Amino acid sequence: MNIFGRNKSELHDVSPAALQAALARKEVVLVDVREPAEHQSARIEGAVLHPLSRFDPASLPAGQVILHCAGGKRSRMAADLCAKAGVPVAGHLDGGLSAWMSAGLPVTRG
Repeated sequence: MNIFGRNKSELHDVSPAALQAALARKEVVLVDVREPAEHQSARIEGAVLHPLSRFDPASLPAGQVILHCAGGKRSRMAADLCAKAGVPVAGHLDGGLSAWMSAGLPVTRG
């Protein structure tokens, strides 16, 4: 069972608040699948960059991985690649970085 209480084979839509709490408790590894320029422009503190354009599920860090992108589409695509490769992920940030920022949560810029 993972921190979101569901079967590990499901992709979970993680809310910004739930992600913030899990990050604070160091329960998850946040993986940003946006491109380097996007990541440099604005990012969630501690997110590890693995751009979708060269995404390799085998290179993901160990731990309960939460994927994120700008709005949720690319993180779902990355999750599909992980599923095909047999690499489990705990979920993805529902609404992506846009939802995170809309919730008033902090981002690092520059």
